[in-house]
Amino acid sequence: MVADSIDPARIAEAHGRISGYIRRTPAVGIDTSELGLASAALTLKLELMQHSGSFKARGAFANLLLQEVPAAGVAAASGGNHGAAVAFAAQRLGHKARIFVPTISSPAKIVRIRNYGADLVVEGARYAEALERCQSFIAASGALSVHAYDHPATLLGQGSVGLELEEQAPKLDTLFIAVGGGGLIGGIAAWYRGRVKIVGVEPEGAPTLHAALAAGKPVEVQVGGIAADSLGASRIGGLAFAIAQRHVDRVMLVTDETIRDAQLALWERLCIVAEPGGAAALAPLLSGAYVPAKGERIGVLICGGNTTAVDFGR
Repeated sequence: MVADSIDPARIAEAHGRISGYIRRTPAVGIDTSELGLASAALTLKLELMQHSGSFKARGAFANLLLQEVPAAGVAAASGGNHGAAVAFAAQRLGHKARIFVPTISSPAKIVRIRNYGADLVVEGARYAEALERCQSFIAASGALSVHAYDHPATLLGQGSVGLELEEQAPKLDTLFIAVGGGGLIGGIAAWYRGRVKIVGVEPEGAPTLHAALAAGKPVEVQVGGIAADSLGASRIGGLAFAIAQRHVDRVMLVTDETIRDAQLALWERLCIVAEPGGAAALAPLLSGAYVPAKGERIGVLICGGNTTAVDFGR
């Protein structure tokens, strides 16, 4: 099974290949009283400080360094963050890139992609439509497909977040991770392999992994909500699903309101500017949906910061 090849040894190998091109992002210990929470040990892994503004740079570089890139360059479909990451990696490594994003992609992400020199196509209402257009281009051009979440190289790159975090915070009990297509949670869960309790967090408007686990297989879901540009895949990736069945403890659904509250708390109390999808993993803790056990050591992955908002409209 291909998912079995996403293992700690290969993640470590991929990390060795990409480490010269990515940032080792901070893992910051937070006094939970600053967030209005009961006493618990809390570590925030700040992947919003990664190149291109999200963890996606890891998977992008893994794809371009672990595979041969043809003269036609690379192509990717994205809600925005993956596209920015692929554009950045292609620019850094000297390859052509064409990126397809839906019309819901945030202006901040569109600007990043253009600034990295990629050819940008903004068409379709949702990620799935951008993916269809990307696949047609790849078939016609011969460009290398860089899938946002369902390719081994992508998961190997994203799994390097787990490798780093274990070095930075080696005694975590529980780790909260936002879920879109599943590349991030799949890679990190494959790294930890049950040594840390992994909790997926999804918007109620995009319950891809939650629905798949309930059905016993990946299924199509309707997608919407404030985090749809980053957590808006309509179907969980097959590789991530296979890993999640074995190594993800649970998936929690959160409302748009609690995601917005998490954004606000990060900014107002910690001066961290996260996009909705980047803040989503904190929502179960702030809303009280998850109550830590006494002494529980918790990690939260703040996975993206591509937003122009600061005061968030309040």
